[in-house]
Amino acid sequence: MSRTVINPDTVFNSVQYGFSQAVIVTGQRRMLLSGQVGVDVNERTVGPGLQVQTEAALDNVERVLAAAGGTLAQVIMLRIYICETVREEQEVIAQALRDRFKIDPPPSSWVIVSGLSLPEWLIEIEAEAMLD
Repeated sequence: MSRTVINPDTVFNSVQYGFSQAVIVTGQRRMLLSGQVGVDVNERTVGPGLQVQTEAALDNVERVLAAAGGTLAQVIMLRIYICETVREEQEVIAQALRDRFKIDPPPSSWVIVSGLSLPEWLIEIEAEAMLD
């Protein structure tokens, strides 16, 4: 897979928030992941806060990728759904992305929603990846 991140200086610096403006990919296999939330393997919601749920959701993205032989480095797009109740806490999401995607982070869309499938869920993260 070839992956080229695009962050022109003619738009705002999105890397400071943990994502890039675009990515050009060429490769053989495209993987689309269902939205991952902050639950453990037994479907128990982790912690009450956005930070712990964000970390768990990203852990789950990483585990699903690994099951197909992939890694976070192959992620080409994230869609992040954030509950209205925690919209003021988005910096924890940005920090989690900066921690996981230190170099050339994937593009992402962040969408504020009124709620997710269960009331205790605060974030859901969908991912797309190009596998080798």
